[in-house]
Amino acid sequence: MNKGELVDAVAAKVQITKKEADAVLTAAIDTIMEAVASGDKVTLVGFGSFEPRQRAAREGRNPQTGKTLQIPATTVPAFSAGKQFKDKVAE
Repeated sequence: MNKGELVDAVAAKVQITKKEADAVLTAAIDTIMEAVASGDKVTLVGFGSFEPRQRAAREGRNPQTGKTLQIPATTVPAFSAGKQFKDKVAE
């Protein structure tokens, strides 16, 4: 399912226009991204949690040359599924 299909499904489920559903979905996604980017954890009970995680610096290897190189530390977004989500998928 892509974003367009998700917008269609949300619009049908709550009986609003596709334009309204797209605006709500876009606003929700943008708000989650902004919160995680600023270092906050976003928890949607039953669905899951979005949070920033630290990745330590490490040594990598160039696959073309085999030469080792340093990969710097970075912060990446992470998602952990909630219990209800896990249970629904396991059905």
